[in-house]
Amino acid sequence: MEILVAVIALAGALLAAVATGALIRRLRDEPEGWLIAWTVAAGALCLSLAAIGVGSVLGFGPATFRVYQVTGSLLAPLWLAVGLIQLLSDKVPPRFLAWLFGIALTIVSVAILTFDPLRSTDLGKSLPSGSAMWGLIPDKLLIGVHAIDVLVLLACVVVAGLKWRGGDEYDTDNLHAVLVIAPSSIALVGAMRFSVPPLFTTALLAVGAAAIWYTVLRPLAPYEDDEDDLETPHDDVERRPGRRVAPEPVPVPAAEPPPVAPPRRSPGLGDLVAEYRAGDQQVDYAARMGAAPDSGPATGYIMNGSPPPRMDTSPRMDAQPPRPDYSMPGTGVAYPGAELFTPSQPQQAGGRPSPSIYGLLTVFTIMDGAGDAFDRLAEATVEAVRRGEPDTLVYACHAVKSAPLQRIVYELYRDEVAYRDHQRQPHVERFLNERQAMVLATNVIELYVNAAKVVPLPTVMF
Repeated sequence: MEILVAVIALAGALLAAVATGALIRRLRDEPEGWLIAWTVAAGALCLSLAAIGVGSVLGFGPATFRVYQVTGSLLAPLWLAVGLIQLLSDKVPPRFLAWLFGIALTIVSVAILTFDPLRSTDLGKSLPSGSAMWGLIPDKLLIGVHAIDVLVLLACVVVAGLKWRGGDEYDTDNLHAVLVIAPSSIALVGAMRFSVPPLFTTALLAVGAAAIWYTVLRPLAPYEDDEDDLETPHDDVERRPGRRVAPEPVPVPAAEPPPVAPPRRSPGLGDLVAEYRAGDQQVDYAARMGAAPDSGPATGYIMNGSPPPRMDTSPRMDAQPPRPDYSMPGTGVAYPGAELFTPSQPQQAGGRPSPSIYGLLTVFTIMDGAGDAFDRLAEATVEAVRRGEPDTLVYACHAVKSAPLQRIVYELYRDEVAYRDHQRQPHVERFLNERQAMVLATNVIELYVNAAKVVPLPTVMF
């Protein structure tokens, strides 16, 4: 029996080590509180299973018993519960109190469990019971920690269920995570608290490690995988594993002036694409799309898989301002095909915009005939942003009067943390995935706000 326990324990330790490494890699790009807490829990499970494997083969001693109990019975359930609080809480005070309580309890408990003498040092190769080996103070301490863990885990199940009833797909993912982590943690507490067969205890420790890995790398991370994240600035995309990186814009030397051609009506990128799709290969695209020196930093561009030069997005001085057009039901805005989201309160007089405000300007060239579908998708995305993203200050999708195949998305966020939160939303994932079949080219420009005036836009009811 001890050999079977050792095999399961060492296999579980390997699984927990791999999960810990994956969590640490993700932490470098996304330092979220719940990720930090569950990384501690996964590392604790790895050490506990390794101690069980070594003790089952060579025999348990005071050191292996303390490692097995401190990590498996104390740290793993405690930090799984702290991670759930970090995941579900929308306010700073509960998250801060969870960190404070978890760190303080960890320091005090580890000190007591490390230095308090055991009742016996002759342990053998069979997995020893904690209640039979600890003295009075460590045993009562673990009982108190386990009771707190169970109460927190049950409360998190209730909170996640309430959020799910009135929430969106992101709350569904959170509920999924809670329903995986909470039962496995409660079962782990029960195995450590009561006398159960060693094989069952070892299996529950391995299941706890697998639950963390599954929860973090599957239901909570669809937004980090398989998305063509063209809204992310190029230098940020390169740092994120699993994302497709947009190719670098290729600088193009100054082109010779194109031959004089008959006047065209409002030349724009949409006309260029129409000519390209029609087979007009004689047009000097490099000259017509070359960026002016002050056209702004284009930070990501894709067109038919090759990186053409940056697009000139500077405003046309001879263009007339568009007149209001209320012909599109449901848009609630003044320009054809534009969906707008602005703050509910006007900017206060005086002062300058916060330097932490972060923005993007994305220019899409859509496929011929895909305009209505793109506008409907953008309208649904803007509505979801309006309802669920208080830190998204401006999120607007504009049509371009002189280029029917262009759409411009303008975004302002309270800071880069709000931008990362925006990227993880399920409606953003849907927008990224569904637009791929509609978009021919994308140009992304990173923005910082120097001066601004933002007030609620006039709307119309249909």
